[in-house]
Amino acid sequence: MRSDIKVGATFPDFELPDHTNVKRKLSFLQGHDPMILMLGRGIYCPKDRQQLHQLVKFSSQCDVGFTRIVTINCDNLILINDLRLGVGAHWPFLYDEEKIILNDLEIEEYTDQTHRPMIPHTFVLEPGLKIYNGYWYWGRPSTAELHQALRELTIKYRPDFKIDTPEMRKQWESGKRDNFYPYGKTWEEVFIRMAGEVGQFDK
Repeated sequence: MRSDIKVGATFPDFELPDHTNVKRKLSFLQGHDPMILMLGRGIYCPKDRQQLHQLVKFSSQCDVGFTRIVTINCDNLILINDLRLGVGAHWPFLYDEEKIILNDLEIEEYTDQTHRPMIPHTFVLEPGLKIYNGYWYWGRPSTAELHQALRELTIKYRPDFKIDTPEMRKQWESGKRDNFYPYGKTWEEVFIRMAGEVGQFDK
């Protein structure tokens, strides 16, 4: 892994085609919410599929927690869709046939001479990041660990995480709502992102 990719760093804003073949920047998909970013080996990997099955179960919690999920591997458009549909995922899958991320982050799995995929990693982005190395399956985060990491992020960057303080109540009663979700956005914008329909995301 590139030496500057560490906790507290800003993750590179890669732009890759998604499962509908539309190029998407990670910053666009993330918006102002936390994001779980899974870099995987590809459709052939049973460990990836197991992790994705766990994320599918966990994704309903991410939806109500206003947290995005994105998966990236080096498959092509057809295979990325086969994988996404096969595990029942509803979030964006991006594909990196040219192995841009693999080379940029220096995470080629050189022990696999057949596929030469990325060493699997999972990141929790705030933006800022927590990194889990998934070369071995047990190096990948459990949903309990993701829950804890997302709790820590939410406490850190959501000013209304603790609304039962006199200060927060005073702000609310005085009509100052900037520190209360959705922080100046409309509920329509929030629900479009919650729907997971990338074609409807605001530009």
